[in-house]
Amino acid sequence: MQGREREVGNFEILPTRCARCGLQELCLLCSMALQSGSQAEETIYSCRELKRAARLYRSGDAFNSIYFVRRGFFKTLKRRGDGRAQVTGFFMSGELLGMDGIAPNIYTCDAVALQDSEACVFSYVRLAEFSRRNESVQRQFHKAMGSEIERVQGLVALLGTRRAEERIALFLLNLSQRFAARGYSPSEFVLPMTRDDIGSYLGLTIETVSRMLAMFQGAGLIRVESRHIQIRDSAGLRQTAGWTHSTK
Repeated sequence: MQGREREVGNFEILPTRCARCGLQELCLLCSMALQSGSQAEETIYSCRELKRAARLYRSGDAFNSIYFVRRGFFKTLKRRGDGRAQVTGFFMSGELLGMDGIAPNIYTCDAVALQDSEACVFSYVRLAEFSRRNESVQRQFHKAMGSEIERVQGLVALLGTRRAEERIALFLLNLSQRFAARGYSPSEFVLPMTRDDIGSYLGLTIETVSRMLAMFQGAGLIRVESRHIQIRDSAGLRQTAGWTHSTK
């Protein structure tokens, strides 16, 4: 790894070929393409780079691909009845995007890059056809989808009826665990999202998010400097969250 920014989870530009990608072990679908040979990579897989604030897909677009985040960070937004957008998720490298489009055959939310990012694009039709011909690929494909569903449902269940301080603590612990799984520091990272994004996702006002972070810092649980977070007392943060077991 090169430099402090990379170490604390501020993702750098990585090679564009899966064979040289530092995330290949974390990306089940890219690994699948490699294990299945170059033909699978050519017919199923492509790569797309996006600048910060660019949309990977929009609500209402016809569904044709699923995406694995290769570099960077994305958020998903869903329009409410009053026209306002609510953040419904955050996705980092090695995580799957686009599953909201499988059942209705259109994407039901917007996927927006929070920083310069890169995504592996998999044709859903071609991937499904290929997985039907290869049992091991099918298992990996289903495992990737199942893991993402489990991760999202698990976090939603945890956040459901929690108090504001519990929600913020759980959010930070969840990010910590996800960064650690990707080889980054679990105790020091840079938030790619704004406090407004966090509030929208957790159902809190931006003022509440800022107040809770300041409270955690005052209690010695974390250190906050703009978007830079350092977890100083993980046990205390877990106690605040009421988190008695790990979650994806």
